[in-house]
Amino acid sequence: MLQNTGKLAGCTLFITGASRGIGKAIALKAARDGANIVIAAKTAEPHPKLPGTIFTAADEVEAAGGKALPCVVDIRDEQQIGAAVQKAVETFGGIDILVNNASAISLTGTLETPMKKVDLMLGINLRGTYLTSKLVIPHLLKSRSAHILNLSPPLNMNPVWFKNHTAYTMAKYGMSMCVLGMAEEFRGQIAVNALWPKTAIQTAAMDMLGGEGVGKQCRTADIIADAAYAILTKPKDYTGRFLVDEDVLRELGVKDFDQYAVQPGHPLLPDFFLDEAPENLVKHMEEHGATPAFKPPSSDTPRSGGPIESTFDVIRGVLNEDVVKSTQGIYRFDLSGEHSGVWFLDLKSGSGSAGKGEPPVKADVVMTMDSSDFTKMFSGKLKPTMAFMSGKLRIKGDMTLAIKLEKLMGRMNKAKL
Repeated sequence: MLQNTGKLAGCTLFITGASRGIGKAIALKAARDGANIVIAAKTAEPHPKLPGTIFTAADEVEAAGGKALPCVVDIRDEQQIGAAVQKAVETFGGIDILVNNASAISLTGTLETPMKKVDLMLGINLRGTYLTSKLVIPHLLKSRSAHILNLSPPLNMNPVWFKNHTAYTMAKYGMSMCVLGMAEEFRGQIAVNALWPKTAIQTAAMDMLGGEGVGKQCRTADIIADAAYAILTKPKDYTGRFLVDEDVLRELGVKDFDQYAVQPGHPLLPDFFLDEAPENLVKHMEEHGATPAFKPPSSDTPRSGGPIESTFDVIRGVLNEDVVKSTQGIYRFDLSGEHSGVWFLDLKSGSGSAGKGEPPVKADVVMTMDSSDFTKMFSGKLKPTMAFMSGKLRIKGDMTLAIKLEKLMGRMNKAKL
């Protein structure tokens, strides 16, 4: 890990979304210098599915050597941000660094994204970043080491980064445009930069999107924390840059990146918005032997006369009331290619059912893909996450139910499809 230098001792960092994940990792890294950390996040009470609260994060910050100020803040609420900023100034005498980390994600297409989710992503990612910056900047202008760091990607205008999740891309790029504009507006007064991971980072969001087993293809949040520390300890003329964590650390002489891997030596999943296009991600992973899930089937594997029917035979074999109770969803599969057709999976009533044709009632989730990819996905040879990211799988409907389907796939693999 990158060694602490003490350069942030006594500095006050206002970090949004610092109760867990990347935000907390950056907070702890700065705390080891003896920094003051304002933990601006929504979670005051324990969440049933997500780790940590602003108070548990504050305890960790102080145990690491820093001072903590936990504040309940929804960054869409101007009054809550303003109150937290004022309290930070009263407590620590000012603010030196703002880290805009809080973010919302929904990887869904235009027709499948409810306006409520569009408003959430734009409200948190874009508006929240702009608003928090606006309210903190007057205090940053009084600091000799003023920095704003947004956890947002380089502005890559390749359409492939828009087509599968336009709303999310717009929201994240909004954060990046704040960097572009504010860096120039406050040049010489405040350093304003963006930081983005080269590979997937293991967080609660990634676990939710990628399902079980995705962690071994990720790095820990420590790599982002180390890269952020390197940026935030630079002078104010280091500004207007769109930085990638690995590149930042390589420039400092870091060569051992296995130290950041959840499973050292395991190939990693590239992150969104970088030069690697989604269509090439699966090929990239296969070439590097990421995991059996990404390897193409052996050429000497005998072909079945009815692979889709065989797959559904196994699906029916693992259905039971517990699976239905824990899923509560109806799926429709629109398959193209050699074995085209419409199939359904009812995990909403009785002990479940599956077969060819339309579902008995309107589907909660519609999955569209090639029949060969369908077989690979249900046999564990193609991760749904990678199928979606590469454009091989299109999903309409409830993404939560789409993620739940991975549990059924796990049961099928145990049944030795």
